[in-house]
Amino acid sequence: MHMLPRVAELEERFPDVLAVVGVHSGKYPAERHTENIRAACARLGVHHPVVNDRHFRVWRDYAVDAWPTLAVVAPDGRLVGRQAGELPVDSLADVISGVAAEYDGAGLLRREPLTLPPAQQPFPEPTGALRFPTRLALLGETLYVSDAGHHRVLELRLAEDGARAEVVRAWGGRAGFADGGSDAAAFREPQGLAVVNGSLLVADRSNHAIRRIDLESGHVTTVAGTGALGEWGAGGGVALNTALRSPFDLLPRLGDVLIAMAGSHQLWSLDLSSGDIRPVAGTGGEDIVDGNSPRALLAQPMGFTTDGTRAFFADAESSAIRFLYEGEVRTVVGTGLFDHGDHDGVADAVRLQHPQALAWHDDAVLVADTYNDKLKRVDPATRESSALPGEAGSGEALWEPTGVVTDGARTFVADTNHHRLCRLGESGALLPVEIV
Repeated sequence: MHMLPRVAELEERFPDVLAVVGVHSGKYPAERHTENIRAACARLGVHHPVVNDRHFRVWRDYAVDAWPTLAVVAPDGRLVGRQAGELPVDSLADVISGVAAEYDGAGLLRREPLTLPPAQQPFPEPTGALRFPTRLALLGETLYVSDAGHHRVLELRLAEDGARAEVVRAWGGRAGFADGGSDAAAFREPQGLAVVNGSLLVADRSNHAIRRIDLESGHVTTVAGTGALGEWGAGGGVALNTALRSPFDLLPRLGDVLIAMAGSHQLWSLDLSSGDIRPVAGTGGEDIVDGNSPRALLAQPMGFTTDGTRAFFADAESSAIRFLYEGEVRTVVGTGLFDHGDHDGVADAVRLQHPQALAWHDDAVLVADTYNDKLKRVDPATRESSALPGEAGSGEALWEPTGVVTDGARTFVADTNHHRLCRLGESGALLPVEIV
């Protein structure tokens, strides 16, 4: 996730020397379907070739044992080097420059851009208003939407029956990092939304920042993050001076806002009054270990909800639903980093697959079980998980949903890879929302 922008920068630096080939060895079964990989490439702006290494053959050939791993291959096919982890751009550039100079001097390097034929089955661009919508926030008759594929945030006015929604305002619309009015502001793959004291807070994921939209003036400002990816082990401080790591969702609390900091496997707290930010749960290590919140281990938290006291979060890489309460992290369902699937049941028998969004409804957690293409209900009291009836829980009508919101009477879902919003009808029916 964090290496893709660095790879793109290297492609720009070395257009006549470097040919990038991505190899996707999917951890989850859903990641091994070519259509899902094609959708992810379109969403993330990946233009180089990507191999679907569904059987891990390339993985084994290159002796890979971690995600991500980069391998540098010389023009004659020699493996120059292999390294796991998030590597700095300049270090990689030095390696590429050195290999290029060596083979150029030997007359073995052909300096020209590699022209590839277009994809035989390109991912179809949407024809409607949305492109990869993700997170939602509902305030009365107003629905806020992170239209991530268009790098913008929308304010929609819902019709009385919820079947139609009119675009009232839009912020952003181009990939960038800029404050200002609705036309000047720029986001980069916005995610979680939260309405706080007359403002809409936005987890600006790929800018590694928290942005604030003043709902009266429409002006956008940055309240946390520098626009750069933070280093591992950051301890917080002044929010505007602290580089963050892929904030995915937000949860307002009395006195602060919780941030699901997926890139560092932590929960952070932002104090809007003081302008300070700090980690409150997770060491930064990736695993599923409960206990005292600073010592707990999380795994890519990506979505929040609350029952008014507990802060529930979707711990995506452990396919778990967990919560923070009174300084302790506890797990409702989920058992390990590689324990995933699609199994209803109770407690440790439950299997989800990379859930990303939550909502509190009817004394239970409503889960967007993203890689299972389903909505599920998880009861924290009984630890029972069950798919919703009808289309919502069928696994056939949704395609990687990453947003869900409810006010008790109405429930809306971001059907991300179908580029649409749906409202939940009777018996689990999914009713598309027309956006005008």
